[in-house]
Amino acid sequence: MQTSPLSPADVRRVAVIRALMLGDLLCAVPALRALRAGLPEARITLVALPWAHELVERFDAYLDDFLALPGFPGLPEQPPDVRALPAMLAAAQASDFDLVVQLHGSGEVTNQLAVLLGGRRTAGFYRPGSYCPDPETFVRYPDDEPEPLRLLRLVEALGFPLAGDELEFPVRESDRSALRALPELRRVGGDAYAVVHAGARSARPWSADDFAAVADGLVARGLSVVLTGSDAERDVTAAVASAMRAPAVDLAGRTSLGSLAALLEGARLVVCNDTGVSHLAAALRVPSVVVFTTSDARRWAPLDVDRHRRLEAALAQTDDVLRAAEEALSVA
Repeated sequence: MQTSPLSPADVRRVAVIRALMLGDLLCAVPALRALRAGLPEARITLVALPWAHELVERFDAYLDDFLALPGFPGLPEQPPDVRALPAMLAAAQASDFDLVVQLHGSGEVTNQLAVLLGGRRTAGFYRPGSYCPDPETFVRYPDDEPEPLRLLRLVEALGFPLAGDELEFPVRESDRSALRALPELRRVGGDAYAVVHAGARSARPWSADDFAAVADGLVARGLSVVLTGSDAERDVTAAVASAMRAPAVDLAGRTSLGSLAALLEGARLVVCNDTGVSHLAAALRVPSVVVFTTSDARRWAPLDVDRHRRLEAALAQTDDVLRAAEEALSVA
């Protein structure tokens, strides 16, 4: 462990900025785990979009409090509520954070936000030539590493011990009970099923016809198929189901985050676009095949290349995806 520019004994209240969606937050879990290992007595507050409130309770081993960010000018994930922003910043400043950790991107926008939280010290990433609040606690943004390792570079530079690079997601018995309560699951034959998640935030996800062909191929290999998606993705899963020759169970809009995790926990395989479900499968150690369209596979693909296979959509045929599925299943 390198010498820390901070005195851990003086860091009692920490804010971590990661105002992104599910997969991005799961990629930050190794960094949160390392912060907890280095600051076992500190209260760590997650500063994130309102939807992420439930993650604080789920990840209570690493997080203690939550502060909802009502968007911020320049961040695309949510339109900023500029009327709510001053009150949120006032609440942050009243928390008197000893350390604010910017784990949200390269810092061109979020470094200003980090400073506005009013911490005694601020740490994060910067790009050369851009605003760097503190050269002692900010590190140059690493462009060429997978996201979990990228975030660990900052924690390492702050002198805290690393605690592994694997993702995780705690699944509770209440999640499993909620899943068992879904009547649609009675149509899943036996315990051998695959989850096919055809939705994505990408503007050009892999087509419903391609996912349907892969799903039929999985059925031919002895697996039942469960289609998942958000309520807004019902049309996507319906298109996949209608294009399939074999029957499938469609759970679009029927699962919470917890029951979706319980579903993935019991799956033999996950096939999906590059979206949050990919990172959830990685966190649960469920074999997966991820089809990348517009995002950078080098940055966002799961680290375990044996259990999780990645393919570029422009080059992937359904036979390629099925072959990758067989390979992933063989190491499960």
